[in-house]
Amino acid sequence: MRGEETIAELCRREGIAQSIYYKWSKEFLEAGKRRLAGDTARAASTGEVTALRREARELKEVVAEQTLELRLLKKSMIADGGDDE
Repeated sequence: MRGEETIAELCRREGIAQSIYYKWSKEFLEAGKRRLAGDTARAASTGEVTALRREARELKEVVAEQTLELRLLKKSMIADGGDDE
């Protein structure tokens, strides 16, 4: 990016086609423009997706357990005659 080497030299050294370099460069610059414009959305990595799915599953389990516990408590109150004090 500093112009110390030509694109051709850089691509040859790294073993990539110039077309790939220009594609990556364009994507990089466009992402930078979007970010500067306030677009913070991005594609999640596989690890992030896996972690989010695990967290969602764990949270669903907690909600299910609490729902079951609440139902059991309601049934026991009804069986005991309500909440007469």
